Amino acid sequence: MIIVDRALQARAEAGNPVKVAMIGAGFMGRGIANQIANSVPGMELVAISNRNLEAAKRANVEAGIETIKEISNVTDLEHAIQKGEYAVTEDAMLLCRAAGIDAIIEVTGAIEFGAHVVTEAIAHGKHIIMMNAELDGTIGSILKVYADKAGVILSACDGDQPGVEMNLYRFVKSIGLTPLLCGNIKGLQDPYRNPTTQEAFAKRWGQKPHMVTSFADGSKISFEQAIVANATGMKVAQRGMLGYDFKGHVDEMTSMYDVEQLKQLGGIVDYVVGAKPGPGVFVFATHDDPKQQHYLNLYKLGEGPLYSFYTPYHLCHFEVPLSVARAVLFSDAVMSPLGGPLVDVVTTAKINLKTGDILDGIGYYMTYGQCENSEVVREENLLPMGLAEGCRLKRDIPKDQVLTYDDVELPQGRLCDKLREEQNAIFAPSKTLAVA
Repeated sequence: MIIVDRALQARAEAGNPVKVAMIGAGFMGRGIANQIANSVPGMELVAISNRNLEAAKRANVEAGIETIKEISNVTDLEHAIQKGEYAVTEDAMLLCRAAGIDAIIEVTGAIEFGAHVVTEAIAHGKHIIMMNAELDGTIGSILKVYADKAGVILSACDGDQPGVEMNLYRFVKSIGLTPLLCGNIKGLQDPYRNPTTQEAFAKRWGQKPHMVTSFADGSKISFEQAIVANATGMKVAQRGMLGYDFKGHVDEMTSMYDVEQLKQLGGIVDYVVGAKPGPGVFVFATHDDPKQQHYLNLYKLGEGPLYSFYTPYHLCHFEVPLSVARAVLFSDAVMSPLGGPLVDVVTTAKINLKTGDILDGIGYYMTYGQCENSEVVREENLLPMGLAEGCRLKRDIPKDQVLTYDDVELPQGRLCDKLREEQNAIFAPSKTLAVA
């Protein structure tokens, strides 16, 4: 979005910066704070909330902000914003409720807490930028319904691979081609990785082992590709996606897919392990006009029928402020569901599970996530990965079996379950009435 830089510059020159708050101050949150403070004229990160207040302070300090005010109520937060002070708090709901904040960046990575945060922010008229594919891939469709009713933008973010895919998808579509595959390039895929196997890598990069595990075991990419599918109308070719191992360039993969199958499915989301340019993304598309096919061949995209487009990198937190500007200044979501979910992420046993076990979370020891078409999820009553944590098993489950709702007892009183039920009801497939 090249126009964003000039729009932000105009806000800077007018002395009217976009005011942003952030919930979550971990590894990615610290990067976002630093980016906004030092590289984004026309935008201010006015408040940060984190359960550990020292982490919120650290994010500011690393960004070069040393005068920080701790606040504990909405009135004090609003006064701090008016006076140009930088606020931190343990109470995320204060950021959702306070006046003077244009948008909230949600960087929690949590499902239940994230559901509370997003619904509260929407209720108070805040645009939401989510770095939380897990939440989006579980109840994104119903959250979009709430956001639309409130007149606010609910969006995934630039920089993360789904946002980069969506930007590329929109570009390809805008020049007249029909995208049929949105792809994500991975360096590793092993569903049996766990926080113990990933501990050294996580320590090297200053990240949490369970977060690193969610990338390695395929859960994260499943959520990422699910939200791309739900924003484009695509599906998956099979449970878990095709997931080819391929060491060449993605340009060389166009012949590996059945174009007619892609068209029949309305396009698919997929991933590849080991391809170049890692860790980028790609879109394969067709063009029906022979005259334009001739030009595409001239421009070195080959003879088709699939033409390859790719972005060779994703820059995560560097691009998140652009997403905020798109929402606030142009009412443009980077990515959000078109309607009801088309692809979900289902819970799969990473080990042999026993009756009475309490399931741990995404990126831990007991389960991993796989993409599945939502119609299959409904028909087979499969358990969404985003709702699995805290569930008690009613029976033994062998390794690699997908869990159903019938296999578990859900924790009581969770908002995420309530919203999922509401999502299921609103987007239930219409029943055809028999004619007598």
